Amino acid sequence: MKSAAVVIVVFGALAWYVWDYNTSPTGGKAKAEASASAQASEDATHDPNIGDCVKVKDPQGDPLPTIVDCNSPQAEYKTADKLLGDDSHCDSKYAYGIQVHQSHQLDYTLCFTKV
Repeated sequence: MKSAAVVIVVFGALAWYVWDYNTSPTGGKAKAEASASAQASEDATHDPNIGDCVKVKDPQGDPLPTIVDCNSPQAEYKTADKLLGDDSHCDSKYAYGIQVHQSHQLDYTLCFTKV
């Protein structure tokens, strides 16, 4: 009888954990983890590496580079250099530059050439 009670308690606790993980009033831990993963994927599309081609939304205001395929007609610039430091500026050999300011990381400047 005692072992049946232990098995029931273990299965009940496991069922509660699964239910809470997926359906808590705040959307569940699974939804929060999926949302954080989706946000990380979205952020990665706006953080080009050297060699990545980008299109730039609002280049004269608050520029936001988005990585695109280099063979795409949307490709405007190719990332040529990443200069560390908040006071760095792109040389005249580059067509465009974006200064990136981050709250908890080192600021940098992205330098681009025309595609």
